[in-house]
Amino acid sequence: MIESARQQWEEGSRRLAAEARDEVRYSQLCDLVDTVRDRLRLKIGQHFSLEELAAAHAVAEDWVREVVREETPPAARVGVRDVALVQDAAFHAYSRGAGNYRP
Repeated sequence: MIESARQQWEEGSRRLAAEARDEVRYSQLCDLVDTVRDRLRLKIGQHFSLEELAAAHAVAEDWVREVVREETPPAARVGVRDVALVQDAAFHAYSRGAGNYRP
């Protein structure tokens, strides 16, 4: 479970990096990733394991979608696939703080 989650998170991070060619869109997505990461910190705290993070990821879709909806300006182009990208990239970034993180 953890390895597949980590692969999914890494793919989200790669997809985010691929958006860098469109500066405005990339900036919007990065802001959303930061916001989701901040909310994640509130939900699971600063001391956590990869197992706890993977469990949080498994039930995060609804609250991440709500965060994206709340934080996205009306004129921004953010779709369903973007919510998954933001979620996975945020979890990837946050995973580095896990007590049992290994690259």
